[in-house]
Amino acid sequence: MKMTITAAAVRRLLLATAACALSTAAVAQEELNALVWCDHTDPALIEPFEKANDVKVNLKEYEGTGAGLSIVEQSRPGDWDVFVIDGVDVPRAIDMDLLAEIPAGRLPADDIFPEVRMEANNSKDGKIYAVTEKFGYNTISYDKTKVDPKDMEDLSIFWSDKYKGRIALYDYYLPMIGLTGLAIGKTTAELTMDDLPAIKEKLFEMKKVARQVSDVVASQTALVTGEVDIILGGGEWVTAGLMAEKPNLDWTVPKQGALRWAQSIGVFKDSAKQDLALKFVEYILSPEGQAKLATSSCYWGMPANAKAGEHLTDQQKTALRWDQQPEYLRTTQLYPVVDAELDAAMQDVWTEMLQQ
Repeated sequence: MKMTITAAAVRRLLLATAACALSTAAVAQEELNALVWCDHTDPALIEPFEKANDVKVNLKEYEGTGAGLSIVEQSRPGDWDVFVIDGVDVPRAIDMDLLAEIPAGRLPADDIFPEVRMEANNSKDGKIYAVTEKFGYNTISYDKTKVDPKDMEDLSIFWSDKYKGRIALYDYYLPMIGLTGLAIGKTTAELTMDDLPAIKEKLFEMKKVARQVSDVVASQTALVTGEVDIILGGGEWVTAGLMAEKPNLDWTVPKQGALRWAQSIGVFKDSAKQDLALKFVEYILSPEGQAKLATSSCYWGMPANAKAGEHLTDQQKTALRWDQQPEYLRTTQLYPVVDAELDAAMQDVWTEMLQQ
């Protein structure tokens, strides 16, 4: 039997073929899987890398190293390519044999602020496994039209009655216990079980004068709406991104100092895409990538690469306290690094405080 193919049929066939080709191309596009903090989910940060490398970056956000490691443990080897992790917890990831060595030649080591390189954390036996990408401070955020800024220079204000009912405490035990330790003259790197009773006493006093103990979003919302005037545990990551629209919001480092957080980025040892993952790390550490990461829509923070300043506006640098970093880096301390026993004891103290 003779068959006649109409023009319409030909068009349908061509369209179907084109659709199939597009589908195949989409499937063929390389993908990279990254376990990250929320600041990496900003399209303004990720899309330039995707376009430049014709890759789709799949991002999974987590909060807290324990949650991140739990995700890894529940995944198959090779499921993840890039890992963003709290700088003080990099040794845990190294000891768990999760991270690949990063060739020193692929890192802008000389451009990283010396105080945040954290070689002791990011390296082991002369090998580099991660690199600091961003840092900032758990300190004091406040509405300068509602409080006396001079009062924000002393952590002891948080157990006085002067601002009773106007304070939000950040709901994360580790930096808050560290801050409380600083307030009573302790060094975070030297905290022991013996220090907890005195810290607990001050935590209870702070809870009595606080309006709420809440997470980042709830605390920030309360500050913006005027429900509270101060956040203890806040910092540039809470208010810097809002200061252009809310010039009444500010942050500072008190005389006792503050807690310095730092996040690192590395490549998973089991990743089958080592080179692409390293390219992603290189992009994040580039001056352009650093500027975008520093001003991410989720939260702001200081870029680890000093050359990022060339890509930040004067207003952005002012909000981040760019010119005051030498003093802040000198007067702040890292999060407490604790073993399992002390960590559990700290969590118990925090839970007890919450229940008061």
